[in-house]
Amino acid sequence: MELTWQTFAIVCPLVFLGGFMDAVAGGGGIITLPAYLFAGVPIHMAYATNKFGNSFGTAIATFNYGRGGFIRWKPGFVCAAMSLIGSWFGARLVVMLSPQALQFCTTILLPVIAVFMILNRNIGKKEKTEVTGKKLYLLSAVIGLVIGAYDGFFGPGTGTFMVLALTSLLGYSLICASGNAKLVNLASNVGSLIAYILHGNVLFLLGIPAAVCSILGNYIGTRMAIKIGGKFIRPVLLAAMGLLVIKLIFDTISSL
Repeated sequence: MELTWQTFAIVCPLVFLGGFMDAVAGGGGIITLPAYLFAGVPIHMAYATNKFGNSFGTAIATFNYGRGGFIRWKPGFVCAAMSLIGSWFGARLVVMLSPQALQFCTTILLPVIAVFMILNRNIGKKEKTEVTGKKLYLLSAVIGLVIGAYDGFFGPGTGTFMVLALTSLLGYSLICASGNAKLVNLASNVGSLIAYILHGNVLFLLGIPAAVCSILGNYIGTRMAIKIGGKFIRPVLLAAMGLLVIKLIFDTISSL
């Protein structure tokens, strides 16, 4: 593929924006992936190059959250490992089930979650007791397996769903949930990126500057999230949910 200055002008700013949103609340892929497609990158190369750039940004976000003490490392690694297993099974299900069926279900599910978050003003505000002991690791494993399977089968909103699950089921604050979600997301990104590189799908000439933009977006996003906390994360999380709803409704209508 021939790359022009217009390609970089479209991709790089949107990757920065997507990295910023993804670092805070997840869902950045609904900005970054369409950016590559809109710039004319073939779909397989778009997926691969998007994963390449986002992996570096996610690594920076994970580092910042970890350095700030907002990652629960042991249960996080359990969740990440199970996410890898779940994503593999989810990908296998693609050949057996209709993606449209899950898309319809998700189109219904996302608005319900968004309304729940709007009505429940205590999300991320009240200090909840974090789950501990064996229950913590069991729930971490289940969350990783289920959401990993969703990621492998369908994908949109995986990071956002992870934040919601860690907050509601494990009692994490929004800032800790965002940090652990980045750790899990990094594991799944690296796994899929290796496969893309082995198949020669990554456009490195575009991916490297995109990675720089993703790093900058993730860095600024995490610093703001750490500095301001839940008051900053909550509206970004709602914005991510809103974008997901719009995208999924559009995709559903387009597939009819």
